[in-house]
Amino acid sequence: MNKIVLIAMMVFLGFSAQAQTKKNKNLKYTTEVNGNCEQCKKRIEKAAYGVPGVKTASWDVSSHQLSVILNEEKCSPSDLNKAIAKAGHDTKEVKATTEDYDNLHSCCKYVRE
Repeated sequence: MNKIVLIAMMVFLGFSAQAQTKKNKNLKYTTEVNGNCEQCKKRIEKAAYGVPGVKTASWDVSSHQLSVILNEEKCSPSDLNKAIAKAGHDTKEVKATTEDYDNLHSCCKYVRE
């Protein structure tokens, strides 16, 4: 009988721990993304919207800040940063490959750190 109670408690505690890791469906996330112009803005925002779970995306040319609202049940900030880097733009967290950066139009090539 004690074994049944012990097993029931372990199962209950396991489910309780899972319930505490609820993901945010409307996470507001901001990161710095390198770029220069309106063409960069379109490319960065298109890459962001290409990530499942991204609800809004807006990149500011002057501040280089990308602001998004995303559903953490469908994607993570890491997924977003990887997609932006794949489009050729460095983020604070993920750098674009040299090949992806080299594919940018000449006016979009920013000084890399």
